[in-house]
Amino acid sequence: MLLQDLNWMDVEAYLEQDNRIILITGATEQHAYLSLLTDILIPQRLAIAVAEREDVIIAPPLNFGVSEEFAEFPGTISLNTATFDAVLSDVVDSLMLHGFTRFFVLNGHGGNKLPARLNELDMEGLARITWYDWWRSDAVRGFEAEFGLEMGHANWGENFHFNRITDSPTDAKTPVNLDMLNDSVSMRELLGDGSFGGEYQVADDLMHILFDRVVDEAAGLVAALKD
Repeated sequence: MLLQDLNWMDVEAYLEQDNRIILITGATEQHAYLSLLTDILIPQRLAIAVAEREDVIIAPPLNFGVSEEFAEFPGTISLNTATFDAVLSDVVDSLMLHGFTRFFVLNGHGGNKLPARLNELDMEGLARITWYDWWRSDAVRGFEAEFGLEMGHANWGENFHFNRITDSPTDAKTPVNLDMLNDSVSMRELLGDGSFGGEYQVADDLMHILFDRVVDEAAGLVAALKD
């Protein structure tokens, strides 16, 4: 159900029976020992799992997001908020022209927010738009409470087998106090390796449980868009 695997006639046929589509937003930015595309790879894997259940098309991911805070780290590529909002709005406008009206935006990056224009489309009833920050989901909050863990940037919560580039430390990092960020202390100086702190990794069995729970929740939301 990836657009890259379809031609225009396939999409036209799909629209005869469904008008839902999954959009993936994220970022290209530092994630300590993890891939620079962590914020894309995770929501993309989640989207594929959801689409397999719901038979919903997935648009190509928007690989860049609002990441100015990590600009000092090599490899980070950032858009400003106005550019991000304009690009995502243009994507939705293009898809609406063809008949898509129900959008599930699976977001992987905290710097990205629902553009005002898309909120207006939803409020006016011209489209239904569900914005889903997967790491802020009820599924994740329940998982944290059950296993006594706290998700943070580039810690265990983003350390899946599919976005590891090298071995992560096996210990925990003292949580970084972001209030110490000021004119004399840069983000890179404050973070060191880039992680916000906490356990760098947990057992893969736990990460599989987390992944499945998020997929369950997201699939339910996508299913609701069809009603």
